[in-house]
Amino acid sequence: MAAVNGACLGGGVELALHCDARTISSGVRHFACPECFLGIVPAWGGTQLAPRLVGVETAVKFIVANPMRQNRMLTGPEAFELGFADRLLEPAEFLDESLAFALELAAEGTRPGDSPSDVDAADTIRKARARLDGQVHRAAPAPYRALELIEGACSGWTLEQGYRAEEEAVGELLPGREAQASLYAFDLVERRAKNPPGRPDDEPRPVRKVGIVGAGLMAAQIVALVLRRLEVPVAIRDVSDEALAGARSAIGEELQEQVAKGRYDEGKARFLASIVSTATTYEHFADCDLVLEAVFEEPEIKERVFAELREHTRTDCVLATNTSSLSVTEMGADLGIHFFNPVAVLPLVELVRTPETEGVELATAWAFAEKLRKRPVLVDDAPAFVVNRILTRLMAVVLDALERGNTPEQADEAILGLGLPMAPSVLLQMVGPRVANHVLETLHEAYPERFPLSQTLANYAAGVDEIAVREDAPRTADEILEAALEAIADEIRHLLEEGVVGDAKDVDTALLLGAGWPFWLGGITKYLDQTGRSERMFGCALAEVGRATRTA
Repeated sequence: MAAVNGACLGGGVELALHCDARTISSGVRHFACPECFLGIVPAWGGTQLAPRLVGVETAVKFIVANPMRQNRMLTGPEAFELGFADRLLEPAEFLDESLAFALELAAEGTRPGDSPSDVDAADTIRKARARLDGQVHRAAPAPYRALELIEGACSGWTLEQGYRAEEEAVGELLPGREAQASLYAFDLVERRAKNPPGRPDDEPRPVRKVGIVGAGLMAAQIVALVLRRLEVPVAIRDVSDEALAGARSAIGEELQEQVAKGRYDEGKARFLASIVSTATTYEHFADCDLVLEAVFEEPEIKERVFAELREHTRTDCVLATNTSSLSVTEMGADLGIHFFNPVAVLPLVELVRTPETEGVELATAWAFAEKLRKRPVLVDDAPAFVVNRILTRLMAVVLDALERGNTPEQADEAILGLGLPMAPSVLLQMVGPRVANHVLETLHEAYPERFPLSQTLANYAAGVDEIAVREDAPRTADEILEAALEAIADEIRHLLEEGVVGDAKDVDTALLLGAGWPFWLGGITKYLDQTGRSERMFGCALAEVGRATRTA
């Protein structure tokens, strides 16, 4: 019998599946087979034993679907509910009750439960393949191989045949490009993130009260996150009473969601709501330790906000901006703390350092971000920083294809060939055409040759759903994708040569954590290096460009 009372992942799960019975603690937070997320498949019997224990539908969800949903994991109660364990036990008596259950089984000489029978495993596998096609567009081989192994387990393979098939599959996948890129990406977001480059040595100042300027959607999300993670007073300022009321409502809804999930009781939610103060003036900002500006992306407005903040805050208050593209230096902020939407989901924060940023200010912002459970990536002040700069260069290729006569569906399908989490058209709607056009205008002003303005995007931003076709010369899907990859590679080279980030690994970390790019691309520089594009375009790998820049 296996007794599971802590994190149980991959081979640990498979060892438990080989046992006759399993107990699991209600306190377990991580129970999963994440191999497909890493570009391989379970190879210690998981694809053969899971469908025999819990059925093909649950096995597919556990081994394929969950890993491909940003490595979703089960809790102890969820694993028990799905049939992976025979007893769900409380932590306090877990060991004693597990031993008692083992003795009971030994005395009876029986195994608990029966293997489920699936009346239509083929239909379940077929539907799972169709979902994968829509999600990764066959760009990642591992989940498809896992489905084949699960299907084999349900179609009459003996266990020994299944085990051999697993060994052959992992032997083919592990040396492959996708698996190697996935392992590289895993190292970036797990090991490297624990000791990230650029973390300042200065002692951070305590943050006992936070100020937020602006009451829009992004601002309300940030306030809700600060309340949840820091539980400190938050002051919000906006010029509109209506906007402030809307922010209060949105924050209250978020807190109520936490109550509904059982994370807070009503009293705790009311307390957190009560420590939010709102006003159209700055008087309640006098005792803030850190203020984050999140108003409209207009340079003049932001400059005025920071001039006003310096009149109404302490001299040691850290003044930061959440701008997505504008110059942090020119607006007068101490530094940038750039969150990504949705704030509660995406773990990346771009910490933007200016020539005037002091070490203690950066250390305070870094500690603030980590207490919010975010992953900071240090970048220098440059138009659109890293993620938005790369995504805008990609979008420029898509817009060019549209204006040459391609349909939005054709352009989407071409880019989705990489296996990205969403189509360009969906990304544009999520970001908002007005914001996207503003970022493009900012980048065009700085780098006009690489970021041409688009009449089509300007039309979208103005609410006109009209493509401004310049010529009837549509590209093939391969031509669009190749143009996009070359544009991305070129922009990353510029980022590295300009020193916006110190290493190609920073670019990859930012895309993995801030844009949800898949592990099997390794972010993107790994893919560009693996496929030879970097060498062909620049004469060396992008990893070497970063290394050469640091040496220089």
